[in-house]
Amino acid sequence: QVQLVESGGGLVQAGGSLRLSCAASGRTFSTYAMGWFRQAPGKEREFVAAIGWSGGSTYYADSVKGRFTISRDNAKNTVYLQMNSLKPEDTAVYYCAVARTGSITVHEYHYGYWGQGTQVTVSS
Repeated sequence: QVQLVESGGGLVQAGGSLRLSCAASGRTFSTYAMGWFRQAPGKEREFVAAIGWSGGSTYYADSVKGRFTISRDNAKNTVYLQMNSLKPEDTAVYYCAVARTGSITVHEYHYGYWGQGTQVTVSS
């Protein structure tokens, strides 16, 4: 059974940092792109960042570019999201997901597996 488990969320003050982790189990995802999405209260889920299967290519939403860094460790079947200079508008539930392709994609419908999410709250 495939399972994605996010961790690392929490409460942080504006300007602070958090590092999210997403550990996958049940199969190897080293040949698939992985991504992070988030959903704020009352809003639709939105793309945050994605990384190609090898880790050599990344892509970010404009709202997080320069502040967030996505990375992966295929040996550990884990993807990370380092979040710096956090803002109150970054408050959301963050989800990791595995794409159906090895190439980066920003569209939810290209992702086949999803985690349960981890809450990130940034206070002002």
